[in-house]
Amino acid sequence: MLHIYAALAEKERALIAERTRAALAQKKAQGGELGNRTNLAEAQAKGVAVNRAAADAFAANVLPIVRQIQASGATTHRTIAAALNARGIRTARGGSWHDSTVRNLLVRA
Repeated sequence: MLHIYAALAEKERALIAERTRAALAQKKAQGGELGNRTNLAEAQAKGVAVNRAAADAFAANVLPIVRQIQASGATTHRTIAAALNARGIRTARGGSWHDSTVRNLLVRA
């Protein structure tokens, strides 16, 4: 019974998507503009500012640890990345450190 409901829901989603695509294509063919472009530049600027602030805050939190690692004798980006990974410290997106991510962090600082 649940399988039948799921199949019907999937079919309905496909029909809605098809109707939406057809309506948007028709509006575009008539010369209409799609999307809200009234504040695009302002929205982009706000997004850039928020991303930059988050990156600066993350760099400020991790930089003291990097300075400790450098003080202990690590000189290359690769050895700093290995030390950060060994300590279990993740990048801003939750990944592992590489020489390029360490370089970007130090450039930001």
